[in-house]
Amino acid sequence: MLTCGIVGLPGAGKSTLFNLLTGAEGGVGYGAKKEARTQVASVPDPRIDYFVQMFKPKKVSPAQIQFTDLPGPESGRGRQFLDQVRPCDALILVLRAFAGPLGENNPVGELNQLGGELVLADWELAEKRLERLAASKKKTEDKNQEPALKKLTAALEEGKPAKTVELTEDEAKALEGLELLSAKPTVVVANLAEDLFGKSYSAQTELQEFCGNSRWPLVEICAQLELEIASLPQEERGPFLAEIGIAQPGIDLVAQAAYRSLDLISYFTVGEDEVKAWTIRRGTTAQDAAGKIHSDIARGFIRAEVYHYDDLREHKSIANLRQAGLFRLEGKEYIVRDGDVMNFRFNV
Repeated sequence: MLTCGIVGLPGAGKSTLFNLLTGAEGGVGYGAKKEARTQVASVPDPRIDYFVQMFKPKKVSPAQIQFTDLPGPESGRGRQFLDQVRPCDALILVLRAFAGPLGENNPVGELNQLGGELVLADWELAEKRLERLAASKKKTEDKNQEPALKKLTAALEEGKPAKTVELTEDEAKALEGLELLSAKPTVVVANLAEDLFGKSYSAQTELQEFCGNSRWPLVEICAQLELEIASLPQEERGPFLAEIGIAQPGIDLVAQAAYRSLDLISYFTVGEDEVKAWTIRRGTTAQDAAGKIHSDIARGFIRAEVYHYDDLREHKSIANLRQAGLFRLEGKEYIVRDGDVMNFRFNV
């Protein structure tokens, strides 16, 4: 399961975004939150909806993301709050792109400050690890660790994020256990005021250029407005979103951006018993994808029956897919595509 840590400065709307993404109720505001909140959310996927309509399964299992709403520096705990996000796969940096009680917004300034916090937290971690290595009477089993740490700390001292440090394959392997924050895939969320949604806002161009240069996906949403819409009956949400020009809800945009940042895709298993989305990395083979379901299926892999969601939508039925030659048998080295529907033949 993909895990994402939500990080932001006071008043940026971290808790509002968390509540929107997870369907959590309530939440605490600026300066009050001391502990992290964690909750799992289903990822909306129109492909799942289509399969459910076609197969009418007993069980539906969409892809899921675990979100963690972190107490920020305002909690008085300094950078220790970032330790709670180190195990996360990706970071979501929330920026205040609206004016309010805290004054005028400065999203690029906030992004620089948050990036600096990540780099400084990584530097402190790397320095402590170097100190422990120096004090240890036993030499480390990995001879690459100390030189890799020295190269890393030198870059971090200059304010460079860990992802920009050029490491050899052996050096990168030696640092794997550190879970460096400034090396993690990152999604930036600009939290807009309702009256600015769909319009240009202060520092928008600068923020877009900053994120583009950093290769960080940028999602622009109005979390408070979408949270209010999410409280409406299901049948009223779509028309309301369309009326105010929101083509996709915030959770869709954030989930898609998080998946792209980690190069993740989904394949599906479908039938009357269950429709389920399976999350894998792009480039995964059919045999390894089968292992996501069960190791025995991968071990005894024979063939995979494969067709694609897009083809099913176009041809309306599996019988028509067979007739069109779009229902295929693939071997263990087949590279799974996003949207593939798969059934594995195996023998153990």
